[in-house]
Amino acid sequence: SKFTMPANLKGVLDKQVVGPSTEDLTASDFPLQSFNPKVQMPFKRVPGQNPRKVEVERKRRLYLSFDIAELLASKGIDSNQLMPRHYDPDNIPPIEETKDTVFPIYLPLQVFDNDEFDCRTPEEWISLGLEPGSSDRKPVPGKALLPTDDVLGHEDPKNHELIYEWIAVGVLDYDKETDLYLVHKTDKKGLVRDEEGRPILNGGITPEG
Repeated sequence: SKFTMPANLKGVLDKQVVGPSTEDLTASDFPLQSFNPKVQMPFKRVPGQNPRKVEVERKRRLYLSFDIAELLASKGIDSNQLMPRHYDPDNIPPIEETKDTVFPIYLPLQVFDNDEFDCRTPEEWISLGLEPGSSDRKPVPGKALLPTDDVLGHEDPKNHELIYEWIAVGVLDYDKETDLYLVHKTDKKGLVRDEEGRPILNGGITPEG
């Protein structure tokens, strides 16, 4: 009888918890390598230097500890004020009520975008969604400044009623002509799913189109 397997073998194995583990047990629609930072180090370790894997893991944990909203707030920048809104000359507040300037922000963020110091090209960022041995390209994790109201945000992105926040997204695709990324908001579980709950692959392109 010692060699007889119990009927609920999976349940018995799930209850066997030895101790803490470094294994990531959270479900994710992002490839594991998409979280790895780019490290300028030789693959062969030089004596006295940290191994490449150790340096990658240290930078990965360091970058995960950063929050763009907190970094901007520490410099006195309100993320909700970064997006230009409709100019209404009839409702200009008096100078006494404004701390900085009377006129609202009207220049888009793209004007100030500088990619000279980016460690990867857009094509390299998108390629992080490719896993070895798979033909499907998964989304790449990122943060995007988007309106909390999706319906009004699509109808009128410059509406004064909109509230913009840094939201976790999955980067699906990149358009070289417009220099724009296609992103999809993650759900409460941090997954990138369509309306039917299926993972969004290959930039959202389906056999139907």
